[in-house]
Amino acid sequence: MKTVMITGCSSGFGLETATYFLEQGWNVIATMRTPQARLLPLSERLRIVPLDVTDAASIDNAVRAAGPIDVLVNNAGIGMFGPIEGTPLDEVRAVFETNVLGMMAVTQAVLPQFRTRRAGVVVNLASTVTLTTMPLLAAYAASKHAVMGFSASLALEVKDLGIKVGVVVPGMAPETPFIGKGHTGRAFPPEYAPFVDGVLSRFRGYDGPVTRARDVAAAVWDAAQSVDTGFRVAAGADAQALFRRAP
Repeated sequence: MKTVMITGCSSGFGLETATYFLEQGWNVIATMRTPQARLLPLSERLRIVPLDVTDAASIDNAVRAAGPIDVLVNNAGIGMFGPIEGTPLDEVRAVFETNVLGMMAVTQAVLPQFRTRRAGVVVNLASTVTLTTMPLLAAYAASKHAVMGFSASLALEVKDLGIKVGVVVPGMAPETPFIGKGHTGRAFPPEYAPFVDGVLSRFRGYDGPVTRARDVAAAVWDAAQSVDTGFRVAAGADAQALFRRAP
């Protein structure tokens, strides 16, 4: 019986992925900043562990509490929406602290056990903002491009150690609290208002294919099982369509 450790399990993709792996019979270490046992089904194969990916001591404690794992899923992340001119750099730093540096720090903490066993899989969550240009997401897009670059380089570094690295790329996910968990540009210059209103109107009126949390959970499962078959795994109908068009 294998064990997966998943970051950011309090909602959205992380919560659904933890549930999915439990359904497949795995042991699951579901991490959250503030543990809430009621969010997941009762199971002797489930442990909920506190973890703040921006805190080094929290990471060390969580990895020790988790014990040996077979797969690490770096899912924890926050969003950011708004014109970059009106976005405080402290908020940009907060996005990178979670989406990039936190992901790197948790990976660093887990790699020693993978290296010792010469086995293990790291699955990182990116976004379709790495496949197509989208407005008002400059800082968030930059953070997810960083996830892609980090993952591609890491995959080469650890390949000969028996460690595999995959990236799951979700599309637009209306089920997830993207803005609620993240940051929005504050008081941006009024000249941007017509453009921002137009983008928001298009988002609200969009009725095309989207990504569901279950799509992401299934894609993470696929990446954990067969990461050798492809470095990037699309999650959701919209993400799959972008993959087909991307170079």
